[in-house]
Amino acid sequence: MKMPADRRRSWALAAPVFVLLLWTVVFPNVAVILGSFENGLGHWREFMASPADREALTTSIVISLASVVASLLIGVPLAFLLSRFEFPGRKILRAVATLPAALPPLVGVIAFLFLYGESGLVTRGVQRLLGMTEAPWRLTGVWAIIFVHAYTMYVYVFLFVSAGLQRLDTTLEEAASGLGASSWQRLRRVTLPLLTPALAGSMLLVFMMSLGSFSAPYIFGGGIRVLSTQIVSSKLNGSMGLAYVETTVLALSAVAGLLLFRWFEGKRKYTSSGKGSATRRAITSRKAQIAVVILSVATVVILVLPHLMVVLVSFAVDGAWTTQVLPPAYTLDNYRHLVTEAQLWKPIINSVSMALIATAANVLVCFVAAYLIVLRRFAGRRMLEILVALPWAIPATAIALGLAATFNRNDPLAGRVLLVGTFWILPLAYFVRGVPLVSTAVESSLRQLDPSLEDAARGLGASWWLTMRRVILPAARPGLIAGALLAAVTAVGEFVASVVLYTHANRPISIEILAQLRALAFGTAAAYSVLLIVLVLIMTLTARGLEDRMA
Repeated sequence: MKMPADRRRSWALAAPVFVLLLWTVVFPNVAVILGSFENGLGHWREFMASPADREALTTSIVISLASVVASLLIGVPLAFLLSRFEFPGRKILRAVATLPAALPPLVGVIAFLFLYGESGLVTRGVQRLLGMTEAPWRLTGVWAIIFVHAYTMYVYVFLFVSAGLQRLDTTLEEAASGLGASSWQRLRRVTLPLLTPALAGSMLLVFMMSLGSFSAPYIFGGGIRVLSTQIVSSKLNGSMGLAYVETTVLALSAVAGLLLFRWFEGKRKYTSSGKGSATRRAITSRKAQIAVVILSVATVVILVLPHLMVVLVSFAVDGAWTTQVLPPAYTLDNYRHLVTEAQLWKPIINSVSMALIATAANVLVCFVAAYLIVLRRFAGRRMLEILVALPWAIPATAIALGLAATFNRNDPLAGRVLLVGTFWILPLAYFVRGVPLVSTAVESSLRQLDPSLEDAARGLGASWWLTMRRVILPAARPGLIAGALLAAVTAVGEFVASVVLYTHANRPISIEILAQLRALAFGTAAAYSVLLIVLVLIMTLTARGLEDRMA
C-alpha cells in the first residue's frame, strides 16, 4: 500500500531527527549502562560495598530534598506577598526577586564564597564586630550546599507559584469565605490544591537541578561526597567501570524523582473555568506597612549583594585581599589582562563560539521536532516526545560521562566518532542539554496555532515550503527566540558537563574561573564572572530586541 504524501513528508523530516537524537542522547546513555556491566556485576558490587558511594547517594538525595523544602519556604511566601498584597516598593522587590536567575551557577557560588566564606565580607565583618579571633562560621558541608541551592533555586518556585496565582480566580476563595471557611481552610482546601501543578513543576525542577549540582558541592562540600562529584573523582582515578555505575545510579535517582513528582502532580486534578482574576489587597495598617518595607529592603540587599560583591572583587588586586574585611587595593589590571593577554581571551572566545554553535543546532533540530510533535500525526510522534524530553531527566554529569564513553574513539561501524579531546565535544554536550529547553518553548508556541491554518494555506495553493515560511515559522518565532535564549545562556556559563569533558585548548569561561580561584587570583576570577554576567545580559537584551522587532 502506498504511503500518503503527508505521512511520507513527516517521516522524511522525522528520520534525520530520530537518527541524531538516538545517536547523541540514547546511545551514550546505553553505552554507560552497558559499561557498568562490563565486569558482570563486579562494578555494582564494588559500588554497594563502598561506604563512600553509599554516602554519596544518601547525601545527594538528602540535599536535593532539603533544597526543595528550603526553596519552597522562600519562594512560596514571597510569591504570595508580591502577588496578593500592594505595598510601597513592591515593584522594586519583584524586579530583584528574579536576580539570582541571572547569575550563572558557578558565578553564584563564587559570590557566596566572597560574601560568606571563611574570609568573606560578611564573615570578616561579623568577626571584626564581635572581636572574635576566628571566623564565626565555616561555609562548608551539607547546610552550606543547601544554603547556596536555596538562594539560587528559590526563583523557580517563586516564578511558578506567581504565575499560578495570576491565573487563579479569587472569586473561588471569596465563595469559600462566604460559606464560612476560615483563612487556613481556604488556603488548604482551595488555593493550594489549585496551585498543585505549579508547586509540583517547580519542586521537580529544583530536585533535578540539586541532584545534578556540581559547583556548590565541589566548592563548599568540605569533604562530603555527592554522586556528581564522586563520578568525576572516579573518572580522574581511572575507575571508569565504577564511574559508569555511579552515573547510572544518578540517572535512575533522577528518573525516580521525576516519577514521584509526576505522581504528586497527577494525584488530584483541579481546574478552574475562569480566566483568572487575581487582585492585590493594599496593606493599610501603618505598622504592617513599616514591617513589610523593612523586610523588603533587607530582601533587596540580600539579593543584590552577591552581584555587587562580584563586581567589587573584580577590581581587587590579586593576592592583596587576605585578612581584611574589604579588598585593600583596587586596579583595572584584571580587565586589562583579559583584553590584552591572548591566553586569557581564549576561554571567552571558546564559550561564545561553542554556545552559538550548540544553540544554532538546537534551533534547527528542535524546530523540526516541535513541528512534528504538535502539527503532524504519524506513528513515531510519541517516541519523539520522549526523546526530546529525555535529557531533562538526566543530570548533566551523567550526560557528559555518557558522551565521554561513546565518542572516545573512531569506530564508524559501531557509531563512534572521536570527539573527546577535540573542540566539538563541548558544543555537542551543550546541544544535548539544550534540546528539552528549546523544543518545549517551540512546542508551547505552536500549540497556540490553529492546525487548520496550515491546511487552509495548502488548500489555497501554497507550497509546503511557502506554508512553512509564512504560517508555521511566524507562529513558532516567540518560542524559538525564548528557547534559543535559554539554551544560549545555559551554554555560555555551563560548568557541570564542561568539567568532565574540557581540555586546555577548549576550556570555557567557567573552567577558567575555577582555575583562577585555585591560583588564588580572586580578582581575575571575579572579572571573568562579571564578563559572564554581561554576556548573559547582552543575550537577553538581544532576544528582547528581536522579539520587539518581529512582534
